[in-house]
Amino acid sequence: MASGLSHDPWSLLTEAQRESSRAVIARESERRRHVVVALSGAHAYGFPSPDSDVDLKAIHVAPTAQLVGLRPAAPPADRIEVLDGVEMDYTSNELGGVLGGIVKGNGNYLERVLGGTALAGSAWLDALQPLAQRALSRRAHRHYRGFAAGQRREFDATPTAKKLLYVLRTALTGAHLLRTGELVLDVNALLDEHGLGAARALVEAKRAGERTALPESERARWLAEVDRAVARLDEAHEASALPEDPPNEDELDAWLIEVRRAMF
Repeated sequence: MASGLSHDPWSLLTEAQRESSRAVIARESERRRHVVVALSGAHAYGFPSPDSDVDLKAIHVAPTAQLVGLRPAAPPADRIEVLDGVEMDYTSNELGGVLGGIVKGNGNYLERVLGGTALAGSAWLDALQPLAQRALSRRAHRHYRGFAAGQRREFDATPTAKKLLYVLRTALTGAHLLRTGELVLDVNALLDEHGLGAARALVEAKRAGERTALPESERARWLAEVDRAVARLDEAHEASALPEDPPNEDELDAWLIEVRRAMF
């Protein structure tokens, strides 16, 4: 199953953000062949604020000659800029590394392919989605557990609603994936399922601004909610019907070779 997103991801952006996103996608598409450009960050996770940047996460295919020649392939493309008043954060990773990450259960890459927030797709994406779906495994737990732990440390350093919501979103997305094989990025679609409906107040606080701080008197309450979410992630790992390891690594490898041959 792919994402449970039921609406056009473009609708999550303001008109100004849509125009800036189209401009960035058009410009970067002249520089590299995209498999997908997906919306990520607060807009995809269900808690954008007026000052949120637009986070674009892409996958591209490098010309095969660049990968087998003397000179190394270019590093991931990573650019932050302000375009017509909109802060844009664009990152693109090459397909080979992405597929290696998918085999390892890297949720960052899985979300670009299966998260349902593609602003620009391709025939490659159409072919990759069923392959990535079949590659889902219990290895995803390690990614989401480790990512949530890192975000928890960031909250301890900067106790804002945004930092805490990132921990919640990561843990609940991972738990839902392990239980159902479905990638859902919007935390609002996951709260009730996990008995965390009270966290909608946290979503409203974040929507007021990127740097909305949590009063010290409320931190213990919300940290308890985070602990519950992480516990749900661990429980989902134990109960998951997903295979321990991806069963189709050879299939992914064969498809990558096919793409490389077409791009030589």
